[in-house]
Amino acid sequence: MRLGEAMTTARPAPTTRFYPVNGIDLAVHQWASDGDAAPLVFAHATGFHGRVWDAIAERFPAHPVFAIDLRGHGLSRAAPIDDWRLLARDVADFLEQAGLSGAVGIGHSMGAHTLVQVAADAPGRFSRLVLFDPVILAPEFYAPTEALYTADNPHPAVRRKRDFASAEAMIERFASRDPYDLFDARVFEDYCRHGLVPAANGDGMELACAPEVEASVYAASRSNPGILEAAMRVDIPVLVVRAKHTTLNDFKSSPTWPELAARMLQGSDLYRPDMTHFHPFQDPADAARIIAEFIGEA
Repeated sequence: MRLGEAMTTARPAPTTRFYPVNGIDLAVHQWASDGDAAPLVFAHATGFHGRVWDAIAERFPAHPVFAIDLRGHGLSRAAPIDDWRLLARDVADFLEQAGLSGAVGIGHSMGAHTLVQVAADAPGRFSRLVLFDPVILAPEFYAPTEALYTADNPHPAVRRKRDFASAEAMIERFASRDPYDLFDARVFEDYCRHGLVPAANGDGMELACAPEVEASVYAASRSNPGILEAAMRVDIPVLVVRAKHTTLNDFKSSPTWPELAARMLQGSDLYRPDMTHFHPFQDPADAARIIAEFIGEA
């Protein structure tokens, strides 16, 4: 079987380890390997968690895998976020504590942005990056100084339903809704089952990524104006996978600056207009194939 292809037997569930970083306990879901291939480090999009990568991680049994719950997401409990650079510092600290170097970083959306900043700040930690629709926009996006959202005009995510009786209730509520109806069934179920924690009031479950945290991430989208300069310092092979762009107000649209890969020292651009911003969720087998090809294992 070639790496990246569907497996006939499921990889054992990961273990979860907590790393103390910048005042929080960062949760990292870890799979041991049955080979000696390079570690794979996964970073997720805003509002999600590390376990959305399970369906892809299982396709790379020769690699140790580390799927991070970024600050304020999943089991990495934290307050709202006002600076995306803190996410990168968290990840860099984890990589140092875990003794990881030469890893393949695989990021989606805000997670991809985070891995680019880490690669610029901590050369050697990554040997390659695969970036699915990174939230790295054109230079003019970062020029304004005013906040995208304010306390009087918060991001709509702050109004998300927080409480659910169970994971099954969440699955039933969202299965037919946009954009969740685009998701691969396995990924959607993983998102729901691992995206809830016991409610603070002891009654049922609640979103692991609290609505106010998710809204704060969107509100802080301009908090790292140096990301383009950082991207231009990254001197390892980088694959930028871009989906179709419509408008920035459409969550399914690609936010990625089309010139990003060309401005990077070893960047390659893969344009996939047949996919939305949720490419790894829509078709994890295709995402795994792209990763495998880029790391020479297809």
